[in-house]
Amino acid sequence: MLARKSIIPEEYVLARIAAENLRKPRIRDQPRKARFIAKSGACNLAHKNIREQGRFLQDIFTTLVDLKWRHTLVIFTMSFLCSWLLFAMMWWLVAFAHGDMYASTENCTGSTKWTPCVTCVRSFTSAFLFSIEVQVTIGFGGRMMTEECPMAITVLILQNIVGLIINAVMLGCIFMKTAQAHRRAETLIFSRHAVIAVRNGRLCFMFRVGDLRKSMIISASVRIQVVKKTTTPEGEIIPIHQQDIPVDNPIESNNIFLVAPLIICHVIDKRSPLYDISASDLVNQDLELIVVLEGVVETTGITTQARTSYIAEEILWGHRFVPIVTEEEGVYAVDYSKFGNTIKVAAPRCSARELDEKPSILIQTLQKSELSHQNSLRKRNSMRRNNSMRRNNSMRRNNSSLIVPKVQFITPEGNQCVCET
Repeated sequence: MLARKSIIPEEYVLARIAAENLRKPRIRDQPRKARFIAKSGACNLAHKNIREQGRFLQDIFTTLVDLKWRHTLVIFTMSFLCSWLLFAMMWWLVAFAHGDMYASTENCTGSTKWTPCVTCVRSFTSAFLFSIEVQVTIGFGGRMMTEECPMAITVLILQNIVGLIINAVMLGCIFMKTAQAHRRAETLIFSRHAVIAVRNGRLCFMFRVGDLRKSMIISASVRIQVVKKTTTPEGEIIPIHQQDIPVDNPIESNNIFLVAPLIICHVIDKRSPLYDISASDLVNQDLELIVVLEGVVETTGITTQARTSYIAEEILWGHRFVPIVTEEEGVYAVDYSKFGNTIKVAAPRCSARELDEKPSILIQTLQKSELSHQNSLRKRNSMRRNNSMRRNNSMRRNNSSLIVPKVQFITPEGNQCVCET
């Protein structure tokens, strides 16, 4: 409106609009990189264009165990039904070839001289029922084998062998699916965030791991790997470059005693891929730290493995985990509600390399944190004093308002009488 009325030149309005647009930076959401290992431990990997599908049938037992439950139950049911129907057809053919179908109904009671291969099998339904009785060893007493037909004895032996194989394979598959190792890993938990803070004068990468069950994990060990995209000096691009990083463990072996939640620490030294990364550089880093916890389940003796990963956005610089293990009435209690809680602590924002080259940075950081802590304490004390003084003043005012005023009365005789009201 102002430009149209020629109060403000149109060129000035356009320049102002352009300047306002330049002042407001446009933040574009960067495409989120797919992580290699999900927080639940599942591998984020899709297999495509597999031409040799027959290799899965060569290891049929592992294939059945890896299938989903609905597929396994369908295969379990169909395997028994198909075997029962197949041998029912064979029993019906044996009875038909021997002439049992044309015998009188009195043959079932054995009142005639006719001896069938299988008594009381005169239709496909009765042959199917006899097939079920043979394979699952259920005998109701109506249908039974005789020594009349050697072919029937051969079919009986063959069905028993096939039935035992099917029972062993399918029951073993159901048992392995029920007692899979990753089920135990559901009760092994990791902190949602990892932290980088100073411990014993060194920058350390730390995360917390715990076990929710009372049954322990025997010979538990923790491994950390860094996965990132790298390029070799020859120009070869490696999309998933894995590099092991050491775990700081005071024990000579790599095993940990996971009786209570532990903080796993990795010292960022010259061997660490995080050696040249500072707090400002961490946000732009395209890396993923994979944590693998392996051990033997105490109750079943099965080896289990729990996995998780931390990307750059899930690493908190200058934080530390709060303690969650306390001693209460002679028992160590663990408060899992604070499992992933952290507090902010003093930590240099530089990389570990700069900290090794200039150790004074750490001293200056600690001094600044100590001064800030003292200043905060002084402010708290001054605020408490001011609050106490205000309370005292308010109490004095209240007390002064409660003082009874003195009133003088003059009597007719001229005497003064002082009364309090």
